[in-house]
Amino acid sequence: MPNKNIAPLPEDQEEASPVRPLSAEEARRVREQNPPVSPWWVVAGQAGVGFVAALVAWVLTGRQNVGWSVAYGALAVVIPAAVFARGLTGRFSSLNAGSAAVGFLMWEMVKIALTLAMLAMAPRLVAGLSWPALLVGLVLAMKVYWVALAFAPKPKTNNA
Repeated sequence: MPNKNIAPLPEDQEEASPVRPLSAEEARRVREQNPPVSPWWVVAGQAGVGFVAALVAWVLTGRQNVGWSVAYGALAVVIPAAVFARGLTGRFSSLNAGSAAVGFLMWEMVKIALTLAMLAMAPRLVAGLSWPALLVGLVLAMKVYWVALAFAPKPKTNNA
């Protein structure tokens, strides 16, 4: 005798899914309206902010070593980010979803290792290193990707 108090299994219920797949034309329009931002745009933004921060630090303090420290801190972000961007835009990373995920993780580890190596070498490479100034350059360059994404080139509109 079947029990009427038991709810039906999920596969027994036929409900309309709230998610509707896009047609090829709709998907094309979405891609045109929301183009991907190049990682090189972000790297360029980080380099630009690092350069300006180093000049401002140099001018405000009047000490050359502070400017170089800020610049090196920014470089400790920019160079690993450039290596990461190059790795992500390579042929291997775009073969399929699995290789893209593995490539992303691998290049992220390379980026972190390169950043740590550059920070460890800083006292030997920058004369009169100022750690606070280096950290200012590092943080400014790291956080600028939000600004770079906000000012990314906008998609071209066709008014035809």
